[in-house]
Amino acid sequence: MTDEPVTWFHGLIAERSAAFCPDDTQVSFFQREIALYGQPALDLGCGVGRLLIPLLSAGIDIDGCDISGDMLRHCQKKASALGLEPHLYQQPMHGLNLPRKYRTIFICSSFNLAGGRENGLATLRRCFAHLQDGGALLLDIDAEYTWHEGWEKWEPAIRKTLPESWPEEGKHRIAADGSEYIERQRMVSVDPLEQSMVRQVRIEKWISGKLIKSQEFSQHRTLYLPNEVNLMLQVAGFCRITVRGDYHDEPATPNSTELIFTALK
Repeated sequence: MTDEPVTWFHGLIAERSAAFCPDDTQVSFFQREIALYGQPALDLGCGVGRLLIPLLSAGIDIDGCDISGDMLRHCQKKASALGLEPHLYQQPMHGLNLPRKYRTIFICSSFNLAGGRENGLATLRRCFAHLQDGGALLLDIDAEYTWHEGWEKWEPAIRKTLPESWPEEGKHRIAADGSEYIERQRMVSVDPLEQSMVRQVRIEKWISGKLIKSQEFSQHRTLYLPNEVNLMLQVAGFCRITVRGDYHDEPATPNSTELIFTALK
């Protein structure tokens, strides 16, 4: 597994992310958590502002940080269109070095993109250093074992068939301006020992039936299991760690597909 943070969210993928930035039920979840633990808040891995902009619009004192300059430029453009002026920082998670401390920091759908486990642990330590005493870190991971299509690729016989062929049919999405984005994915490799995977993604942009541009990139993901994240949080100095499932207030169960950790300083 590469120790470099994942930076594929640039160019066409950043453009597509900005074009399809949906209303998200996670906004209300984080709004409640920030009300509980306090402001200021930090959206670490904020991307195009999927969560940051609605929270900023709600009057929350919140900053954003992301490794991708392209994603941050889309975020700034979206915010400016609403008359908002967020403080945005371009930094990798494991090298976080911001000018103030926070009551609440959250990492949504991006902790496994920090690079290898050393970077993951460094990220947790940098979050601990950027929290005020009594502050909270919230982060989520996918419960990979609930994803049958992906979990079966851990089996030796299936791994021997990798890399997969590119699918003939891709996922089509039409943007507000009428342009069409087509996405295809294939699994390249899975390493159960390192708990890592590589997946390739190909994005095409079409306008009026004509291919305008395309982009292909590899996703390197670290696959985390819940007990190791709990231990990593403890090593980083956190205490009173809880785990909820699927962005509800109930404790996680073996059937939860997303695990949300809350850890206090």
